Amino acid sequence: MARDSRDIRPLSFAISEIVALRGLARSKGKLQLEEIWRNVAGEQIGKQTKATGVKRGVLHIGVANAPLLGELTSFHKQSLLSTLQEEHADQNIKDIKFRLRSDIV
Repeated sequence: MARDSRDIRPLSFAISEIVALRGLARSKGKLQLEEIWRNVAGEQIGKQTKATGVKRGVLHIGVANAPLLGELTSFHKQSLLSTLQEEHADQNIKDIKFRLRSDIV
């Protein structure tokens, strides 16, 4: 059976499509992660923080100011982690790292 030459595409085109789809999946995953964090953290904390990613089971959270960073690290980290692990076990979060970020409003 002969192939129609219009069906044949260069390999570079296929690779570009795969890269584009992976980028879309990554951005969708990041939006989902931000939504999960806001639900767990609550409205007040959620406004001043942002989930920036997960690496090796560690959820990285950007924090808008130093006093909140200290409060989250000292008083809320364990309860937030427990809630994440109970309500979103599929995310496989083992720890939370908070970092001061100036780009969070």
